[in-house]
Amino acid sequence: MKHKMNIELSNETELALPAFINARIEEVVSAVLEQEGFDVDGEVSVLFTDNVGIQALNAEYRQKDTPTDVLSFPQYDDLYALSDMPVFLYLGDIVISLEQASQQAESFGHSLEREIFYLVVHSVLHLLGCDHMEETDKRIMREKEKSALKHLGIFK
Repeated sequence: MKHKMNIELSNETELALPAFINARIEEVVSAVLEQEGFDVDGEVSVLFTDNVGIQALNAEYRQKDTPTDVLSFPQYDDLYALSDMPVFLYLGDIVISLEQASQQAESFGHSLEREIFYLVVHSVLHLLGCDHMEETDKRIMREKEKSALKHLGIFK
């Protein structure tokens, strides 16, 4: 039985996103979980904000007083290390700056939707316990991101 991932989506920006974004985000989250071997029902919250909103969170939680594209707030330190997997898993929170994502999409030459989906993949990997502080970890995480995006058919 395939797991069901509920997405609590909030948008505090003036930018209206296409209606398919929520369903597609659910698919993206589920694909990353499946790829990583987590077959559980669960929930993740996704908040879309602007650069001012994400800068405030970045300053408060990471002591970096600058905007960023995405922040991840995992419920668990490292899901890979859990010996007993919960039946229902609250993964945590994802905060995406639509302003920053839009700028990055333009500079990379792809759609805003593609950038959002990449940021969700990246953030879910963080929620699971992956990081990219060391070069080896960065390579592993990038490969996982590429694999998930390819599986989902998300290219440009």
